[in-house]
Amino acid sequence: MNLRDTIVAISTPLGRGGLGVARLSGARSREIAEAILRFPSKPGWQSWTSQLAALLDADGAAVDQVVVSYFAAPRSYTAEDVVEISCHGAPVILRLCVERAAGQGARIAEPGEFTLRAYLNGRIDLPQAEAIRDLIEATTLYQARVAAQQMEGSVSRRIQPVKEQLVELIALLEAGIDFAEDDISVASAEEILRRLAPIQQGVERLVASFGAGKLVFEGFTLAIAGRPNVGKSSLFNRLLEQDRAIVTAIPGTTRDTVSETTTLEGLPLKLVDTAGIRQGSDLVETLGIERSYQAVADADLTLLVLDLSEEVTDADRELLAKLEDRRPVLVGNKRDLQRRCESIGGLVEVSATTGEGVEELRRRILERLAPEGLMAPESGSITNIRHEALLRESLEALVNARRAVEFEIPHEMLLLDLYAALRPIDAVTGATTADDILNRIFSTFCIGK
Repeated sequence: MNLRDTIVAISTPLGRGGLGVARLSGARSREIAEAILRFPSKPGWQSWTSQLAALLDADGAAVDQVVVSYFAAPRSYTAEDVVEISCHGAPVILRLCVERAAGQGARIAEPGEFTLRAYLNGRIDLPQAEAIRDLIEATTLYQARVAAQQMEGSVSRRIQPVKEQLVELIALLEAGIDFAEDDISVASAEEILRRLAPIQQGVERLVASFGAGKLVFEGFTLAIAGRPNVGKSSLFNRLLEQDRAIVTAIPGTTRDTVSETTTLEGLPLKLVDTAGIRQGSDLVETLGIERSYQAVADADLTLLVLDLSEEVTDADRELLAKLEDRRPVLVGNKRDLQRRCESIGGLVEVSATTGEGVEELRRRILERLAPEGLMAPESGSITNIRHEALLRESLEALVNARRAVEFEIPHEMLLLDLYAALRPIDAVTGATTADDILNRIFSTFCIGK
């Protein structure tokens, strides 16, 4: 990949639409645009303005009227000269535009190459680049808000003070070693530990934030379990807000797991309706029950449904005992019918038929999955597993540094641990990221971004 090339790609989704955009970035953007377009008069090329033009085919015939926008370096997405050609959204027109640009010397962009150039040219840092990908892939408004805040640098702003404190401590120890003959005092163990404490606490808080942050983009899986005919499928449909699972009065209607994706307060939620758990009467039902147990084992949280219109059965008690280590949310269904079920602590009473109590159930689910509440979009919480792994590596090095101080290890050796803590932090923001890591990150972007 030659980063001095002028690149071109379609930046809008494939398919027909009212508009489609072809984007050029690089030093020859204007030159190539002038070669494939015909302007009514001499193009002005004033930055951050648009002008009309005609897109020409190889024979010089006009095939579309387009709007040409120009963004001069460095005030553009890539910090290079950028020309965006807005055509009508016929795939054949957009393909012609790209082919004509390529014929004039532009190279077809690699996936994520526009954003890679923005990063390499100092326009954005690595967490902001990864947030752009997250924003493109967002499926809920909450995800989009979190990604937008990270695009504005919320993660980097939260990491920066920790990095500065660590760099200051390294500088202090380096000065004490390099200039000892100039009477620069070497920091005492107490002073080093005092400075290490807020650094370690800051990294620990960042690592801890991943617990809630990963829910934003990864979401969670919720399994609905119980014996047959307690209303699992009805509750599944009510939480999903559509009739997805078959509901009948016949026990054992659901003989396999049924899954569907929805959202809960903006978080992706995979709901799994399981077969009623009982002693299987045939091979098919037995296999379905085995899959029910597997779904419960794989789920982040389980709803164990009881029937409020019946007394608690031995099968219910057996399920309660079997799933105790999974800490399920206990749900009493059919609250609209005459109650015969005994009182059970922590039971959320609902009616899948009328919807009574379902909002309370949603709140209880959210409390269990995010005990401290949903992260604020501007909080700078860690949502990326790459960042979390690097920060854990940094935290381990800081713990080793603290032990080195306590065991009175020479400062030259202590510095090795401190540099080992600094490198992963730099890798989060991209200051020391290897080329293969960059290639892996940006290859996950769509072409044209």
